[in-house]
Amino acid sequence: MNAATVARRADFTRVRGPLTLAAVNDLAEPADETLMLAYAAGEASAFEQLYARHRGPLYRFLLRHLRDAALADEFFQDTWQRVISAREGWKPDAPFGTWLYRIAHNRLNDHWRASKHRPAAPHDADERTARVPDPDTPERQLSEFEQRRRLQLAMDELPPEQREVLLLRLEQELTLEEIGEITGVGRETVKSRLRYAMDRLRTRLNE
Repeated sequence: MNAATVARRADFTRVRGPLTLAAVNDLAEPADETLMLAYAAGEASAFEQLYARHRGPLYRFLLRHLRDAALADEFFQDTWQRVISAREGWKPDAPFGTWLYRIAHNRLNDHWRASKHRPAAPHDADERTARVPDPDTPERQLSEFEQRRRLQLAMDELPPEQREVLLLRLEQELTLEEIGEITGVGRETVKSRLRYAMDRLRTRLNE
């Protein structure tokens, strides 16, 4: 058991007696795992707090992979529905965020297997990149919006497994071990994918 898990489980011991939202509120910032246990015990308000914390990052994660708002909406709802369905048997064996993103990761994998393909880079990627103004001259500095678009284009061109670990690391701030639990690969594989992803981004953005 790692130190993070020990710390989270130690947090549970601060709640005495039946696990209710009133007890949860005695903690300044209840951990996700504490809220999930309270929800499993029947406190609907605990789920509302979990949902509020994770809805934005989770939806962005799905949208970045699918690049289709309708599909992202569907997968977002599916992921939370699976959380709701599994609440009674949930145990704090892993951080809640790791478990949540593992559900989303598995849902994405099911989709790619069913559709027999993974998303390709945009067909007009080179054309769009060519339209980006040269950033080397002061008079043609990229605006903040154009910089974000150029970065998004570069990320779209990453292999899906590299893009996934990069998003989990940079946007969700998960550890290499947590990313490995979500994606089902070892720490060194996660580290390697991150390194290759960053190298590809730097190369693309410096062209």
